[in-house]
Amino acid sequence: MAGRLTTEPARTCYRVPPRNPADGIDWASDFGVRAIIFVDTEEEFDWFAPLSRNHRSTAATSALPAAHRWFADHHYPLTFLVDHPIISDARTVAILREIVAAGLSTIGAQLHPWVTPPFDEAVTPANSFAGNLPRDLEAAKIDTMTALIEAAFGIRPRAYRAGRYGIGPNTLSLLAERGYRIDSSMRARYDYRRDDGPDFAAIDAAPFWVDRTRQLIELPLTTIFTGKLQAIGPRLYRAAGLMPGGLGVLARTRLLSRVALTPEGMPVADVLEALRTAVGQGVRLLNFSFHSPSLVPGCTPYVRDARDLAAFWQWWDAVLAELHRLNVMPIGLDALIAAADATRG
Repeated sequence: MAGRLTTEPARTCYRVPPRNPADGIDWASDFGVRAIIFVDTEEEFDWFAPLSRNHRSTAATSALPAAHRWFADHHYPLTFLVDHPIISDARTVAILREIVAAGLSTIGAQLHPWVTPPFDEAVTPANSFAGNLPRDLEAAKIDTMTALIEAAFGIRPRAYRAGRYGIGPNTLSLLAERGYRIDSSMRARYDYRRDDGPDFAAIDAAPFWVDRTRQLIELPLTTIFTGKLQAIGPRLYRAAGLMPGGLGVLARTRLLSRVALTPEGMPVADVLEALRTAVGQGVRLLNFSFHSPSLVPGCTPYVRDARDLAAFWQWWDAVLAELHRLNVMPIGLDALIAAADATRG
């Protein structure tokens, strides 16, 4: 494969089919309602500039120990999904080793293909979605990340996320072949086809088994429709998106909003309503996510300055308080996998 550049975008964007109801996970009654938090632990780069293999700064990881202590004080484990610039930096590996050694949180893999060898593809928008790459090249990049994490931490990663939610038709089988247990690359109810990425519009918040042997679990980033028309949310949201200003009208009139469980770009009032809606609908597992550079002002569009950073932590204060009020309990990666395995009978 060396020397061959993949420059063409995918001819047909990957549209993920709805899950088969039979593949859903029937959590035990004592599982209750749980919340898990993933941290996309990655380099800093300009989100609005063209991607580059040269953007590999990991200075923002200096904020990880304090952030981890904050979540630990609230009894919330974190799963740090590390990418190649992170795992290639001895300083950041040392920071994460100390965090993991505390015994609460764990490490998984995240794939940013443009900064992960082998570099047999051109850096293009389409190629930034790893699932658009040829199967062998996507596999080689996953293998790179898996081996580096195992060497650095002495454990084989069990959770994976494709950067930019960029899975494709080969991704899940590649992960299953390598013994991964959790994929969290799907962002429920989102559609990235405009950017040559995948379409998750048919995927809801529920985790599900993706292989016949029930070894690999898909854990979508939780997205909830709120508002008076939530019952027809998926269909209406897609239709309104085709009309100029349609989504804004729905949100302002409180008829329909799409809310993902992240502090990045999601107002806290909307998320609190989404939590109440989700629990009322019987959702048993809530999947939260944020990017590690958001812990330092100026590294992501979501936290531009000290005021934004204060709002970031206020968001978490309010959200964890509401989870407590709703009797939603935290869960870590290993406990989640064990709970899912117990449902297989």
